[in-house]
Amino acid sequence: MDDAARQQYWRRNLRLMAVLLTIWALVSFGAGILFVEPLNKIVVAGFPLGFWFSQQGAILTFVAIIAVYVWRMDKLDAEFGVEEYEQEVHHS
Repeated sequence: MDDAARQQYWRRNLRLMAVLLTIWALVSFGAGILFVEPLNKIVVAGFPLGFWFSQQGAILTFVAIIAVYVWRMDKLDAEFGVEEYEQEVHHS
């Protein structure tokens, strides 16, 4: 891969990370702190929705973001010919 392709690959990787981390920050900070009062007026399974977002929602969002990142990076790696290969290790 030449330098121009490397720079484009890295730029797209950084853009993907920035978008996904922004989503996580908005969900964690927004739903867990900024909008907690209006969300707490809604009750789900006996718990206020604001509490649910700050406890489980942020974690589930983070796990989903990891899955999206892996999926998108696999596509980006294939597009740029950067693929991981399993290598067998032979011990003598």
